[in-house]
Amino acid sequence: MKTKISNFHDKNYKLLLLIPAILLVFSFIYLGVFYSNNGDFMYKDVSLTGGTSVTIYDSVNAEELELAISSQLEDVSIRQAYDLITREQISLEIETRSDKDYTKQVLEDFLGYELIPGTNSDFVFTGSSLSESFYSQLLIAILFAFIFMAIVVFILFRTLIPSTAVIISAFADILMTLVFVDLIGMKMSTAGIVAFLMLIGYSVDTDILLTTRLLKRHGASVNSKIYGAFKTGITMTLTSLLAVLLALFVVRSFSIVLTQIFTILAIGLGFDILNTWITNVSILKWYIKSKK
Repeated sequence: MKTKISNFHDKNYKLLLLIPAILLVFSFIYLGVFYSNNGDFMYKDVSLTGGTSVTIYDSVNAEELELAISSQLEDVSIRQAYDLITREQISLEIETRSDKDYTKQVLEDFLGYELIPGTNSDFVFTGSSLSESFYSQLLIAILFAFIFMAIVVFILFRTLIPSTAVIISAFADILMTLVFVDLIGMKMSTAGIVAFLMLIGYSVDTDILLTTRLLKRHGASVNSKIYGAFKTGITMTLTSLLAVLLALFVVRSFSIVLTQIFTILAIGLGFDILNTWITNVSILKWYIKSKK
């Protein structure tokens, strides 16, 4: 079986590059269209756009509430949190771009009682200018993290094509994950942006492992080194993915912030498998065979 896979890969590794290439082209086109329609590359929640976030600690019918207030408040989003064991509703979180006082009045009119912060509810209002500042700083942090990662990769391998392959794979992970997040309609929060920052580290580790095995180990065939790197790398990625999915299952009922972080990491790790073991492997194999 191992010989058959090696023979197949030797014949088709260049053609396999079409898969990530098509996905990359689609991602660029989709983001271009998305930006022209929305003025940004992602949907943003009130932590990045500014607005009011209200948490109600009473049992409230979310569907009736959304139907009643959606015409009165701007850009309403409602999420529920449940007890992990009993599945009873713990709280209800309402996000809107409307201001705090007006939002409080609308909610009290629907509920029929006063919302008292710190007792039966919590209110958080973020100004638009402050949110935009957070957003800009987080994007700058991601940019600098990516640049420093690229510098370290070039210093480590000191060859153009293998280093570029690592950077392309990491960039593709982030780009494809962003497109997928947009496709499912997830509204990005500050925690979501931080998850993309974490994804840079998750994306590059297996690529560095693979490149190190292929370039710095001698005495074995290219396919043998790829197979050895694959066994170690896929074990690392699947272990991380399993841990993230388990954590996502646990926190999705009571923590919106952690749910978004783990969802983004799970999607990114899935794309990391594709970009490491198709994109990076094919580029490196092509490079090594051409060099020989």
